[in-house]
Amino acid sequence: MKSFPLAFLLTAAPAAAQQAPEVVVTGRGLDERLGDRAADVVTIDRARIERAASNRLESVLAEVAGLQQFRRSDSRSANPTSQGINLRGFGGSASSRVALLLDGVPQADPFGGWVAFPAYATGRLGAVRVTRGGGSGYAGPGALAGTVELESATPDQLGAFEGAAFGGGRDSVDAQAAAMLERAGGFATLSGAYARGDGFVPIVREDRGPVDRRAPYKQASGAVRGVVEIAPATEIQANVTASTDRRERGTAFSDIRSEGAEASVRLVGRGRWGWSALAYLQTRSLATSFAGVNAARTTVTRTLDQYGTPATGLGARLEVRPSVGAGADLRLGAEWRDVEGRTQENYSFVNAAPTRRRVAGGANRTIGLFADGAVELGAATLTAGGRVDRWRIADGFLLERPLAGGAALTDARFRDRSGTEWTGRAGAAWRASDALSLRAAAYRGWRLPTLNELYRPFRVGADAVAANAELAPERLDGAEAGLTLTPFPGASLSATLFHNRLRGAIANVTAGRGPGTFPGVGFVAAGGVYRVRRNLDAIRSTGFEVDASVVAGPVFAQASWSRTDPRVEASGEAAALDGLRPAQTPRDLIGVTLGWRRGAATVSATLRHAARQFEDDANTRTLAPATTLDAFASVPLTPALSLEARGENLLNERVEAAVTGADVVERATPRTLWIGVRFKAG
Repeated sequence: MKSFPLAFLLTAAPAAAQQAPEVVVTGRGLDERLGDRAADVVTIDRARIERAASNRLESVLAEVAGLQQFRRSDSRSANPTSQGINLRGFGGSASSRVALLLDGVPQADPFGGWVAFPAYATGRLGAVRVTRGGGSGYAGPGALAGTVELESATPDQLGAFEGAAFGGGRDSVDAQAAAMLERAGGFATLSGAYARGDGFVPIVREDRGPVDRRAPYKQASGAVRGVVEIAPATEIQANVTASTDRRERGTAFSDIRSEGAEASVRLVGRGRWGWSALAYLQTRSLATSFAGVNAARTTVTRTLDQYGTPATGLGARLEVRPSVGAGADLRLGAEWRDVEGRTQENYSFVNAAPTRRRVAGGANRTIGLFADGAVELGAATLTAGGRVDRWRIADGFLLERPLAGGAALTDARFRDRSGTEWTGRAGAAWRASDALSLRAAAYRGWRLPTLNELYRPFRVGADAVAANAELAPERLDGAEAGLTLTPFPGASLSATLFHNRLRGAIANVTAGRGPGTFPGVGFVAAGGVYRVRRNLDAIRSTGFEVDASVVAGPVFAQASWSRTDPRVEASGEAAALDGLRPAQTPRDLIGVTLGWRRGAATVSATLRHAARQFEDDANTRTLAPATTLDAFASVPLTPALSLEARGENLLNERVEAAVTGADVVERATPRTLWIGVRFKAG
């Protein structure tokens, strides 16, 4: 399968070139939406992507203040299940409340909604486009708090061959390479990435014990992409990707293994009527082990062996852009997505051996129709869009059996459910002058609970969280207003005020404390906390976002600041959370980059600040604020070869990522220095 796009390109390109040699094959989807003028959009170009100190997608996304993972640790040391992305203070859950797309294909894990960050080598990306705010009918039902669109690099961004290799602290290696073959009427790219390192000890020094050790990682990914013109103004885009990820969490019995593969085909027509047809297949698998550590951290035992979490995602999308005249844009479409998966676990360990097995899972489906339109009326742009989805939660089950044989301990079949949800967004933009634009929008979005939230219990240290098969969809209502100021060429300032209310927000709600045996998770040791996933009444979030950039000769600067004040509205079993902040949601996220560029030489430094945040829903465990400094430098040695140096967390700031029930603090990446070369030919 991996050779299909390249083989197709080599056989089809000559014929396509004879039909319409003057047509430019782009490899992109339909043109940008006119209605985006009324949205809060931030675009990160390829130059900014290449300056990321960690050379990882997480670091790139951190350029947009307010866009954060559930925890502060990145994909070298975090558990993959904690790596969902969110905006506007809607934390409290590791499932993404932001839709992540790569060339139009949804990227969230079909089972858990988290993001497999090692699968996205930055060297193969051409741009990252972040839209803050929900109600995006065209992006799908998961765009609750916003949308992140990743675009693959195109021939104008890639050379015939590009490669980069770096060595870093703690015996780390980071290498990427990409090759492109371009012919009249099409192109193909082949890319790969590899990273490894001995890792650091996740537990802070004063809390460590004999069982604590480094957390090594080894990760690789590859992609083949072919784009061919098959008719005048019509192209086919075929992508195949694969990735593998091995990590350890810093103790025995904490190893993690995940794999993924994806194939997609997209037809794009750019004639008088634009259109796009997309179909895709995703497969993901995760295996992870969880350990229990005694209070003195002198002994460690396996508590859960999640030996497999296979998941599959299937989807298709059709979008049509009728010709409605100059100054107007109309898009009509339909979308279907099916996901299914299950967790397979051995648990209840006695004398280092499991005594029970658990299998749980199900299937979710959404089918939607959407329409999105915009029109220019002089200096004003008006936009409105809507979407209706029919959803279904089905085939949910939980089976628990003794490994020694005998009758099932639990054999539950959960009821099938279905419903209809609608999404809407309306906005206006007004160009008051050449230097000033104003915009406002109101929207409604929704998200279906993931299979992970519905069916999979999990543990973090001594804490345990039970699943809830009766979770309802989340629904968000919001409004925002903003302005964009461009006082002189090369300078821009964008500011947005927003108010959102997330009804039925899914959160992990404290329901007991260890020691004790609890439904859905079993035994919780002393110091541990028992939680259950529940729908809260709501989370309301009010705040603002500011983005600024300036280029003055060789000097450039960017800044981004997000301030949010999310608060929980809760009653009933979750009443104790009313008025508290959701877990893992800092009030302020700030990033400032200052750099100098002359020709191929570049030097830049990035300062980031994350305010204090709470580890838990009850706001009893605090994660201290953190301010980090990253740096990047590139010096050309020849026209094709550059020497690069990168530094992460240069001040070696203690970045707290988690606190367990025993008040043991886990940190994110300490100071890491890199040196290497980058080569580009053609």
